[in-house]
Amino acid sequence: MRSTIRLRLRRTALAWLSVWVAACTQVPEVELDEPILAESAERFEIHALDPGETFGELLSEHIVWNDLQDLLTAFRREASPRSMRAGAEITLRWVRTTAELRAIDVALNRDETIRLTRLPGGWESARVETPVFTDTIYFAGEIESSLWQSMIDDAALGALPYADRAELVNHLDKVFQWQLDFSRQIQLGDYYRVAFQREVRPDGTMRSGHILAAEFVNVGTPYHAVFFDPNGDGLGSYYDLEGKSVRRSFLLKPLEFRRISSRFSNGRRHPVLNTVRAHRGVDYAADAGTPIMATADGVVIQRGPNGGLGNAIEIRHPNGFVTRYGHMSRFAPGISVGSRIRQEQIIGYVGMTGLATGPHLHYEMIRGGRHVDPLSVDLPAGDPVPTDAIDRWRAELTPRTALLDRLPPPGLRRFADAQDFASSIEASGAPSSFDVPR
Repeated sequence: MRSTIRLRLRRTALAWLSVWVAACTQVPEVELDEPILAESAERFEIHALDPGETFGELLSEHIVWNDLQDLLTAFRREASPRSMRAGAEITLRWVRTTAELRAIDVALNRDETIRLTRLPGGWESARVETPVFTDTIYFAGEIESSLWQSMIDDAALGALPYADRAELVNHLDKVFQWQLDFSRQIQLGDYYRVAFQREVRPDGTMRSGHILAAEFVNVGTPYHAVFFDPNGDGLGSYYDLEGKSVRRSFLLKPLEFRRISSRFSNGRRHPVLNTVRAHRGVDYAADAGTPIMATADGVVIQRGPNGGLGNAIEIRHPNGFVTRYGHMSRFAPGISVGSRIRQEQIIGYVGMTGLATGPHLHYEMIRGGRHVDPLSVDLPAGDPVPTDAIDRWRAELTPRTALLDRLPPPGLRRFADAQDFASSIEASGAPSSFDVPR
């Protein structure tokens, strides 16, 4: 009897097991609805300071007095509320369920934000840096009107903001400023190839960057600049393909990208005095207030009014040269007689003091007591790649120059386009007088 019961129970269990296994092997039918998006745990409001409005006044509409004072105290640990300007962006973050103000973000600039957070013991502040990612962009072009126009209108750079494209022009100018004066030496048909590494903000704008490798061909003569950091300090410099520095003891010009309005001459009619007299320098037309750079390292030996030159600065350099800068509107802060100056340091700003008919910079070079033409003087070169870093330089040179091979010169590109066009004509069987360049 007992054995019969055990047998029945065993058969019942096996039956239920088979049903369970069968159910597990069947794919259930599920009907998919539209996805349900969870509501954000906070809501935020973005405000901008109105002209004449203070940070405290804006916040007083959203926070009680005692709480406001604690918040301002926390803010002052990172920055001064008085330094905030009209238009400053302030983001208020509220807890959605309780409508409690939990945090405030204050944008100091495009790269820094102060985050104010409410904690049980009061408000805390922290400075937050805008995150960036690093990428490398490549661009090339041929001069059809000017370098500026070529790069600003470059379709390959169309996704970049206008200000960033303008900054790329300035980078290229700075790298080659010792070999080429882009304001006067560039010719139609010249071309360039550039590999540029940059830090990019979330909104797509560039925080910083530098050229990794570049080539500029001017009237058939190629100039190369390859970035190399011999000291490993992140500063680095630029060298040609032989490891010689592209830098010179002097910049070719003391202003960025400016038009020459008057050249060095032994006999020029003075625009104010209306007499023929020697013009012992170069005049650069520029807007009033344009920064003026020292063209080489040196020491200031004169600063102040200097006759017809108006406000002027003279700098003595260690290689026997003296440079003079005239018609300044004002001097840069901290510049006085005896000040040590470094190359590219801002020393003053363009004006029209003294005998001048419009804002411009008058620039002179004197060697051994005699004036020389700044546009034709042979300038000594900078230091080459250090001997103890030459092996590392050679190891980095090939991959850096290989970056430029991604961009064939315009002539090769036109040749490739011509071949493609000729091949398409031949494939179609249509007669054509098109000549493939050779």
